[in-house]
Amino acid sequence: MTDDPEAIKTEILEATAAATTLDRLEAIRVEELGKKGRITGFMKELGSMDPERRKTVGLALNALKTDVAAAIEERKRDLADADLDARLMADAVDVTLPARPEKPGRVHPISQTIDEVVAILGEMGFAIAEGPDIEDDWYNFTALNIPPEHPARQEHDTFYLPGQNDGHRMLLRTHTSPVQIHTMQQQKPPIRIIVPGRTYRCDYDATHSPMFHQIEGLAVDESTHMGHLKGCLIEFCRAYFGVEDLPVRFRPSYFPFTEPSAEVDIGCIREGGELRIGHGDDWLEILGCGMVNPKVLENCGIDSGKYQGFAFGMGIERLAMLKYGIADLRTFFESDLRWLRHYGFSALDVPSMVGGLN
Repeated sequence: MTDDPEAIKTEILEATAAATTLDRLEAIRVEELGKKGRITGFMKELGSMDPERRKTVGLALNALKTDVAAAIEERKRDLADADLDARLMADAVDVTLPARPEKPGRVHPISQTIDEVVAILGEMGFAIAEGPDIEDDWYNFTALNIPPEHPARQEHDTFYLPGQNDGHRMLLRTHTSPVQIHTMQQQKPPIRIIVPGRTYRCDYDATHSPMFHQIEGLAVDESTHMGHLKGCLIEFCRAYFGVEDLPVRFRPSYFPFTEPSAEVDIGCIREGGELRIGHGDDWLEILGCGMVNPKVLENCGIDSGKYQGFAFGMGIERLAMLKYGIADLRTFFESDLRWLRHYGFSALDVPSMVGGLN
């Protein structure tokens, strides 16, 4: 043990001040204050000294230990601050640079098509109606004059929910027609509504999906007839496809909820594996329609002797595929941003119910 603690102190403080890294500073701390450090060794020698000398040397060593520990801690803070400043400088962002360009969002073709259809039919006086996706069998089938043996009621066509205690089973609606029933129960004629929404059926391939979108229309009053239905749909088809004199024909068909019923076809040309909508020697079916069956009106509490109406329904995905050249229905639901950037629309392209498609 040296008799000059001040000389030891000066030596350690100089080494501490000269340390340029936290690792070097830690090495000094271990060398001087660690379990096997120099100052710790001096402290261990106190036991072999006489009491008077032990008192004097002990006070000096305690002061030395305190001063060295304080110097090391202060240098540690300085080095840590310097290290932080260096990292901040290295990671600095030049806020004067312009922001990185971001690709704008796109409107999905399904949303665009719904907006277009609503805009056209909205100008004809139709209001939007909505209803639940989970329906009662009566609203989805029975009230629409769909018989118990109809294939659509089978498990392989319809998604049924687990049965309740009374054996009653709810289901995912197979069309948006139940909203028509709710509306006719709650509202007295005249009625003029369109019903866009999701529907569900047990089917999946390039042209079918277990979840898809429909939009249906309903008009009920005292004077509506088949001529009104034909005029409405002819104008709709020509406005939607943007062909002023688009050929449109009505073929007799059958639906339980309409009588008479019809399929609507539009003119097209098929050449070289391509389909072009317009004047041609071929036809393409796009929707179904008809006069509301009197039984449906009676099921809703409407006097079929006084009122009559027409209804129609179409698939949103089918309309979008035909208009925008989308080959596979499944791509609508794959969440592929590359696909959406190609087929999507700018928000400025979305039509409104006020301005229509003008």
